Amino acid sequence: MDISRTEQRILHLLAQGGRIEIEKNEKKRIASVKCLTRDGWHYPGVDLDLFRKLKRKKAVSSSGGGPYRITRRGLELVRSELDNR
Repeated sequence: MDISRTEQRILHLLAQGGRIEIEKNEKKRIASVKCLTRDGWHYPGVDLDLFRKLKRKKAVSSSGGGPYRITRRGLELVRSELDNR
């Protein structure tokens, strides 16, 4: 399965320990999505459509009502990148 460059960036960020937090509205639907790095910085590249794509591909999941993190399937999809850490 081929994934886009933006999906690849987000999966790489999640593989390093990042997370995706969601906020729901009064109808219990997802209102906004926020991606945080492992250091707690906000990453602006995630919107609701991108989050739904990653969830549809089973690359991210949440457990126990916590933030969304990368799954084993997501780790298979991510390509290795040279990094400074």
